[in-house]
Amino acid sequence: MSVMSWRRSPLADRHRALGSSLEDWNGMETAWTYTASTLADEHEAIRTKAAIMDVSGLRKVHLTGPHSHHVLQRATTRDVRKIYPGRSVYAAMLNDGGKFTDDCILYRTGPNSWMVVLGSGTGYEELTRDIVGKNAALLFDDDLQDLSLQGPLAIEYLARHVPGLRELKYFHHLQTVLFGKHVMISRTGYTGERGYEIFCRAEDAPAIWDQIVSEGREIGIIPASFTALDWLRVESYLLFYPYDNSQMYPFADEPPGDTLWELGLDFTVSPDKVGFRGAEEHYRLKGRERFKIYGVVAETDTVLEGGDVLLHEGKPIGVVTCGMVSRLTGRSLAIARMSVEAAREGTPLEVNGKAVQCKAIAHPINFDDPQKKKRTAA
Repeated sequence: MSVMSWRRSPLADRHRALGSSLEDWNGMETAWTYTASTLADEHEAIRTKAAIMDVSGLRKVHLTGPHSHHVLQRATTRDVRKIYPGRSVYAAMLNDGGKFTDDCILYRTGPNSWMVVLGSGTGYEELTRDIVGKNAALLFDDDLQDLSLQGPLAIEYLARHVPGLRELKYFHHLQTVLFGKHVMISRTGYTGERGYEIFCRAEDAPAIWDQIVSEGREIGIIPASFTALDWLRVESYLLFYPYDNSQMYPFADEPPGDTLWELGLDFTVSPDKVGFRGAEEHYRLKGRERFKIYGVVAETDTVLEGGDVLLHEGKPIGVVTCGMVSRLTGRSLAIARMSVEAAREGTPLEVNGKAVQCKAIAHPINFDDPQKKKRTAA
């Protein structure tokens, strides 16, 4: 385990039993890989059946008080006045220069209460600054664990235990009881599949994990490691800060920082919203993209690695940020940062990688489910 990990996992012994050495992510001891299964096994389970993952390294905070919605209205790109209790939305956070600093999911849990689940950017620090002088309180909750059951059979399993779950819409959540434990179940995830996140107390996490693993085995549900998310997110156009950002792949003559237009995350800005941090610069920078996030289909059976160079007509035009090879489709796919000119369907590319040199083409993403029909299915 990395010495940087200061957040303890109540499932550490379960992860070790599956062969994980528990490396650090976001300060949390995290099961990056298992020896009990391969990434291909875990990817296939989530695409065809289901798998349970521990994603508790995400930072969970509760925001309460009469000014709570004012704080989020300033801090995020969404018009939070339109979010009702039981609803959630995916949002971005920017700095004063209009550059992306974090993403989050906002869960409205009551008239003046919210849960905010943050990634590994600076969103939490920004919220702690924004709350100063406001009639609101912010509580970091590391007792709350996040167990993510993802895949087409997730609903078939959970509906046995949670009445009414089939009626829960995408990006909605409910307070309920699972295996006698009080939980919040959210129809969200990071896989592109129909899935559910189970938020529970740390003391309840082992029992919930064990029962899902034990009972789910008969229908093909298995535990999946954190790295399996990389394979799934490549197919489903789900970015991961900072691994797809200029913090990881810096510009030669500019400080780190990417616009939502460059990342393809401009959809996270509510129509006509102003007044959020960086709003003026965000709108000013439209049409001034220095690169685009785009997809790559490579002529190889090898996984492209982060940092592999992309060329067009012999000239470097971009870099791979994350790759995967699907056993289900036989395709080698990747997310890449590439020039605006090259980010067009069918642009011929060459990959000059650490482990492979091959031909490729530029391809739009989402690869797996462009209309997002699986995750939103009724």
